[in-house]
Amino acid sequence: MARKSLFIVLDGGEGCGKTTQSALLRDALTARGISVITVRDPGATRMGERIRAILLDPAITDMNLRCEMLLYMAARAQLMAQTILPALAAGQWVICDRFVSSTLAYQLGGDGLTAQEIRTVADIAIRSRWPDLTLILDMPLEQSQERLQRPKDRIEQRPLEYHQRVRENFLAQAAADRKRYRVIAAARPAAEVQAEILAEVLEAEKGLPAASAVELRTEN
Repeated sequence: MARKSLFIVLDGGEGCGKTTQSALLRDALTARGISVITVRDPGATRMGERIRAILLDPAITDMNLRCEMLLYMAARAQLMAQTILPALAAGQWVICDRFVSSTLAYQLGGDGLTAQEIRTVADIAIRSRWPDLTLILDMPLEQSQERLQRPKDRIEQRPLEYHQRVRENFLAQAAADRKRYRVIAAARPAAEVQAEILAEVLEAEKGLPAASAVELRTEN
């Protein structure tokens, strides 16, 4: 019997190690004979990368938060249609670096945006295919900021108070949905973090219902 496809998201604040842990998880799953792809959100498609360049450009200083949210959703819609849904339909596992959980952390409250508004738009963008497991890599803000040893992008340049609210928003999501979210303490050696992530992913596979196997939608 074929393994069920699993849609996994690694998310969290700046500098929390998502990219490193995504690669480590991919390698660990591949070693177990699982066909897996990694993608980043926004990005991973030609359209998505162009939108990403706009969203992260420090020269853009006048973007409204609703515009920002919708651009993230546009890139996400392309990523789902072009990459994630076909991969899941083919029996592959998908590891996504950021997803809707980021929008619910970074854009929540901007220009009055509510969580319900964000989720409603997201459901359209992702064709109602929500992740099976979202892992929030959490660490104190001071430590995460210290890890940013490169020029900061448009979002990273926002005040520390903003990034503290982002962290709180991530933790609030996890507290509200303990079935699909896990919080991983990320201020530890990478190997320790990786071991806990892998354990959570393999545990999630056990509880994945057969109905979660995605069918590729072809309707317009």
